[in-house]
Amino acid sequence: MPKPPVPKEIAENMKGIKHKIVVLSGKGGVGKTTVATNLAISFAKRGKSSGIVDVDIYGPNVPKLLGLEGQHPTADGEFIDPIIGPQGVKVMSMGFLLRKGDDAIAWRGPLVARAISQFLANVRWGELDVLVVDLPPGTGDEILSILQSIPDIDGVLIISTPQEVAVLDARRAIQLVEKMDIPVFGIIENMSEFVCPKCGESYKLFGEGAAKTASKDYDIEHLGTLPFDPRVITLSDKGDPFVIREPESRVAHAFSLLVDKLATKIKMG
Repeated sequence: MPKPPVPKEIAENMKGIKHKIVVLSGKGGVGKTTVATNLAISFAKRGKSSGIVDVDIYGPNVPKLLGLEGQHPTADGEFIDPIIGPQGVKVMSMGFLLRKGDDAIAWRGPLVARAISQFLANVRWGELDVLVVDLPPGTGDEILSILQSIPDIDGVLIISTPQEVAVLDARRAIQLVEKMDIPVFGIIENMSEFVCPKCGESYKLFGEGAAKTASKDYDIEHLGTLPFDPRVITLSDKGDPFVIREPESRVAHAFSLLVDKLATKIKMG
């Protein structure tokens, strides 16, 4: 599927961004935004200038997960200044433009497309080592349009849980990205197991093996697993990224290995 030219104003505004990592899931509820936010924070912790753009217009949860709810960006003419989040990460989300964080957005396609274009063309991203793009879940026209609008994508990270239905949707996401001739970094298996803090026994809550099978079928890398840890949910609800608050946890160590692999793939020094 040939990719149309990126709009000139988007290409010009994003020319100072060295690397662009897209985070996608075939379905909701698999922890995509949790991975995306902690990915942006992790690069910043490593001394890299980092940003995250939340283009999930109908479910803009990035402000909540980063403890930035209630903040609103300032504008100077046609340009918008991003919100500065933890570790200096630059953040833009539809959530910042709502009166309340739980306001519903009843927009049709053209308005959504215009908002996404503004996030890419009119936000002052400046010079960044990496920009993480948190896409909406699914594989519809909206995803296609967003991927066509972002210049020079380094690759797409596919998020899934181990259960068969989630991996089935992840397979669809992989097919969509590959049809657009955009590199797929690989698949990360979130909430892969729960380790009892008292007895140390491991429980495969959602099954196992489906994500590895998908990675073999599509000849992409299985980038690893992230264990289920209730503290991640608690911290996310508080807007406290787990890579900052619980850096010695098993899930944080597993996440660090993921970041190492991605940094190698994009040749980030």
